[in-house]
Amino acid sequence: MLDGFGGASDALERTILASPLLGGGLPREAQEHLDKAAERYHLTDVAETHIYSAADIAPDHAAVLIAFYRFYFYKGRLSEALNIARSCMRKAMELSVLGDDWRRVEATDADFSDCGALLPRFFLFSLKGYAYLNLRLGKLDEGREAAEKLLALEPRDRIGAQVLIDVLNAMEEADD
Repeated sequence: MLDGFGGASDALERTILASPLLGGGLPREAQEHLDKAAERYHLTDVAETHIYSAADIAPDHAAVLIAFYRFYFYKGRLSEALNIARSCMRKAMELSVLGDDWRRVEATDADFSDCGALLPRFFLFSLKGYAYLNLRLGKLDEGREAAEKLLALEPRDRIGAQVLIDVLNAMEEADD
């Protein structure tokens, strides 16, 4: 979710949306609203109204959360995207029985190293988006803490947490 989805994130998104673990099939009417939102992305108010209509039909469905995240991210509405990243993390933690505080999640709580483990990957990508957005919004301590948690959960760093930490370190060195 770091980059509003792209590359490996797109594959994760498709898997999430098809998974019965994250709400299964989206009701047809909700999908139609999401399709219309995508088609009318350039018409901000119209697109957003369609996403809200999808949310009325399928509240808390991963597809709707992802649509909100992407919309807000690409529109530069980063505070709103951050709120959605939090919602995605909560959903992933709830479904994976990881508790209710991302700071307390441990590497042994789920198989974070398995690229095929859908819920842990959804959590990691959501946490990455959360870390990145905090950094972009100037909340550097919170962003660093989230990026370091990512690295602790998945030390092979296939998610890309070290890049965020490196940017922070370079910023701190430049300030010295």
